Amino acid sequence: MLIRWYGQSAFLLEHDGTTVFIDPFGDMSGMEARGWEFDYPAIEGVSADLLLVTHEHRDHNAVEVIGGDPRTIRSTAGTFDDVVAIASEHDEVAGTQRGPNTIFSFEFGGARICHFGDFGQRALRPEQLQAIGKVDVLFMPIGGGVTLDGVAAAEVVSELEPRLVVPMHYRTEAINFLDPPDAFIEAVGGDVVRIPGNELAGEEHEGAVLLSPPS
Repeated sequence: MLIRWYGQSAFLLEHDGTTVFIDPFGDMSGMEARGWEFDYPAIEGVSADLLLVTHEHRDHNAVEVIGGDPRTIRSTAGTFDDVVAIASEHDEVAGTQRGPNTIFSFEFGGARICHFGDFGQRALRPEQLQAIGKVDVLFMPIGGGVTLDGVAAAEVVSELEPRLVVPMHYRTEAINFLDPPDAFIEAVGGDVVRIPGNELAGEEHEGAVLLSPPS
């Protein structure tokens, strides 16, 4: 299985000619008025068979940038054949500040994938943990601010015990409004592999892997 990071929380998964795209971002130039930088390259020339959107913020919901005719599951909860969409919140106050967030769990390429979107709760509730179940590949926000910080993210990783965790939604050279990955790296004991590129073959890695930002 190929994993390609486009920045923020946007990922393409590909296996045997089938593609899944999660949380595409669109034009983020409006953030400049708030003093926020968002300089990841635009997502272009990408199509998918399945498109997942965890919540309705512009850096996650630009479905129009993804081509093809994907089956789209957007900002909801429920069980949709092979995809489990688990209700969660984007903040610590029951979604009253930043709204709802969806955790997606699904089988792909012989692995159980889990993408946490902009998970902002203090911790998983027991029913969420049960709905997620076993995880092979976990995409986890670690940048604090509007989501879990590095320490809290490491605690969730420890609870879920995935084979592979890919941190996302943190400060890079393209982003100035999130925390860097340092706190997460320290919290997991420094056992983090840095990949010199924005792609990896998921079956070839274990533990925590930091991809390099796309350029």
